Amino acid sequence: MENPLEFSKRSRKAILFFVLFFLLIVITPRLIFLFKEPADFKFTQTEFEKKVFKKRTFSYSNNYESNQYSKKSKFKTPPEKFDPNQYSPSDWMNLGMSQKQADLIIRFGKRGFYSDEDLKKVFVISEKFFAVIKDSLVYPKKQVYEKTSYTKEEKKIKIIELNTASEEELMTIKGIGQYFAMNIIKKRDAFGGFISKKQLLEVWKFDEEKLALISDFVSVDPSLIKQINLNSVTVEELKKHPYLTWNIANSIVKMRTQLGSFQKIEDIKRSVLVDEEFYQKIKPYLNL
Repeated sequence: MENPLEFSKRSRKAILFFVLFFLLIVITPRLIFLFKEPADFKFTQTEFEKKVFKKRTFSYSNNYESNQYSKKSKFKTPPEKFDPNQYSPSDWMNLGMSQKQADLIIRFGKRGFYSDEDLKKVFVISEKFFAVIKDSLVYPKKQVYEKTSYTKEEKKIKIIELNTASEEELMTIKGIGQYFAMNIIKKRDAFGGFISKKQLLEVWKFDEEKLALISDFVSVDPSLIKQINLNSVTVEELKKHPYLTWNIANSIVKMRTQLGSFQKIEDIKRSVLVDEEFYQKIKPYLNL
């Protein structure tokens, strides 16, 4: 039986030929490179690269020169000397400003330009633009107004006396209308007069805020109040005072009856209904 791994004589020759041919193709170039004298190597640009480089350089140079030219030509020298305060938007635009820039200069100019420093404060005016126009600028002289020394005639504040004021007079006070004027007079008559500005707080709807508002415009003269004679007043008359109830009025009159008469106002404190706080409150309205 033949061995399947054995090659015939013809097959072996074919394989050997193929191997030798392969080695010849692979090794021959390497042998040539190995024994060949090396040539000098220099890095050179291809013609294509040179053209591209020249083209880019030329383009950049042209753009740079174009930009430089445009920057130089953007702003124009004024045809003659001028006052920046008198220039219109179109005049500024003729010098190279845009419409918005010209409008801004006009807006800033409402305060007046009197020096280079004033003009430079307008942020749209660059150093380059200013350099172009600076030799043509003419400024007006800033007028200095002397302060006139005078003494203001102090406005006299009319002070309203609460115990004598009429309804019309009270209404001249800022914050006091007819409603409050009527109620102030009503409360004043009930008391027999005010002894303090703070008594206004006992007027209906009159608060601390309103008192603070009018306090500098009113005054109170306690000597103008109507006092009650303790030794002749009746219970009915006494109880009409806002600080006195019928019980307190009756107690005071009974105490007077027991004593024959009051020798001093302080005697009313003998009543169990009259404490020190109440006594101090009612005392200005009492006499003997």
